[in-house]
Amino acid sequence: MTELKPRRSVLYMPGANERALEKAKTIPADALILDLEDAVAPDAKEAARERVCAAVGNYGEREVTIRVNGLDTEWHDADLRAAASAGPAAVVVPKVNSASEVHNIERALELGGAPDHTKIWAMVETPVAMLHAEEIAAASERLTVLVMGTNDLAKELHAEFVPGRGPLLGGLSLCLLAARATGKVILDGVYNDVKDLEGFEAECEQGRQYGFDGKTLIHPAQVEPCNRIFAPSEEEIERSRRIIDAFEEAKASGRGVVTVDGRMIENLHVDNARRVLALAEAVKG
Repeated sequence: MTELKPRRSVLYMPGANERALEKAKTIPADALILDLEDAVAPDAKEAARERVCAAVGNYGEREVTIRVNGLDTEWHDADLRAAASAGPAAVVVPKVNSASEVHNIERALELGGAPDHTKIWAMVETPVAMLHAEEIAAASERLTVLVMGTNDLAKELHAEFVPGRGPLLGGLSLCLLAARATGKVILDGVYNDVKDLEGFEAECEQGRQYGFDGKTLIHPAQVEPCNRIFAPSEEEIERSRRIIDAFEEAKASGRGVVTVDGRMIENLHVDNARRVLALAEAVKG
């Protein structure tokens, strides 16, 4: 099995705020998005770009990415060139709507001298992106992660924010299907009310049940519950071990039918059990 990289919690940090970038060193998020887009005022874009690119190597083994400004902005090209030179784990690009846009991003990174380890994380946050999610996800081997932009999606749908996210579930499901069909990681969108930890935990549970690999976050207080919810529980780990042991024992003895806790076990259950254990090991490491 391919080594799993934990991306339970992926925290946006404002690129214009030097204090926040320093504080990020002590926050136990699995990954960071150093943000040049929404969190930075127009007159601070250039200074933030320099600060973020200089900070990329300051977080140890942590996965550190840079969110550039959108393709239709005056800062996009310079952001991509600078990010390519800085060599983060990935460049996060807002509002990716087509495979051709992915190709253009990839070409710009290559022209900018980006190292092979610098991947593309595409934000999918419009109705067009939902309807073309598979084409976007499959457009490049360099694209490894889809990031849901649920705030923008809700805005463009004219949808209300309601518990359970009913108005958004169609788009979320389309993107999950696209990610799984193309072998890509997919991250759930942000939860806006940083004081509502009960609502946040409920949305984390929903995202995990749907199949998201993790969630993007806007506040450090959201990291601990997110890490906990998106990590395998002790009960899941123990059950996964029992499934694998029972399957291997049955295979060795020539038995064709395996049951664990009264339920029949097939190859798909064993594959899932191995994924659970691999994630648990990655989180522990």
